[in-house]
Amino acid sequence: MSGTQTPVVPVDSNAVAAAPSKPVKAKKPPMSTFNGFLFSICATIAILCAWFLIYLFLLTPFQEARSQTIKYGNLRESLALQTTPIGGEIAPGTPVALIDSPSLGLSSQVVVEGTSSGDLMNGPGHLRNSVLPGQMGVSYLFGRASMFGGPFAKIERARPGDLITVTTGQGVFTYVVEDVRRVNSPLPQPLATGKGRLTLVTATGDGSGISWQPSEALYVDATLKGDAQQYPPGRPYVVTRSELPLQGDPSALLSLALALPLLIGSVVFGLWARNRWGLWQAWLVALPVVLASLWAVSQAAVQLLPNLL
Repeated sequence: MSGTQTPVVPVDSNAVAAAPSKPVKAKKPPMSTFNGFLFSICATIAILCAWFLIYLFLLTPFQEARSQTIKYGNLRESLALQTTPIGGEIAPGTPVALIDSPSLGLSSQVVVEGTSSGDLMNGPGHLRNSVLPGQMGVSYLFGRASMFGGPFAKIERARPGDLITVTTGQGVFTYVVEDVRRVNSPLPQPLATGKGRLTLVTATGDGSGISWQPSEALYVDATLKGDAQQYPPGRPYVVTRSELPLQGDPSALLSLALALPLLIGSVVFGLWARNRWGLWQAWLVALPVVLASLWAVSQAAVQLLPNLL
């Protein structure tokens, strides 16, 4: 009985010996649990710090611009209806005036009532225990130097003779800049009866220009042209410490304490969703919640910083 035989191919032992062998990659030792945990913490801190800087100097101008657009519409409506507040107790955040000065870099900036760190997120703020612009006495307006659009970033360039125009519920008023001073500079002369003065306040640092680390407040004094208006009674005589120059707002600690658990919970939920559903499904569901809670934490944390920064 004959069958089919498989041909045997001779093997060249020399060729086999000469064939190059693939290099064997050495396996990296696995990271210990402690080192992995420490790396995760450091990476998380670095990401949060980077986000906070991005929020402070890149995203806050958009937030302030949106608020200014809304406040501008509200102020225009109240001016047309003659319902713009001109004195007494005014709720913080209420638009009370419009300020313009091309030489100082101010273009139709809406001034809101209040000077706490949270109030100045919306734009320049009016110190509540001072008169409103255009009225008899000294009116103080605070503005940030860098964050949230830095509306008062260029007022340090003010020179005597520069004009500032302010529109309130009592009309349009023009001020002439007298001087730019710092904390230890001589105070301006007392006002004559029936006159008004406008003082713009912001932060400044050592050297020329606005510093990211302000060391003191900067004041720009301007005198009202013509006679000032009367102010109604009921204006507050004292304000809280958080409304004074270069002060943070400790009341934001409550908001921060409420927002932090939301951020931590959203991150934990994202990790759980990744193991349960997969990476892309977890990103789709958890990312909006993480970003919203991260925004809330950042907004509360920035209120703890000096209000003029």
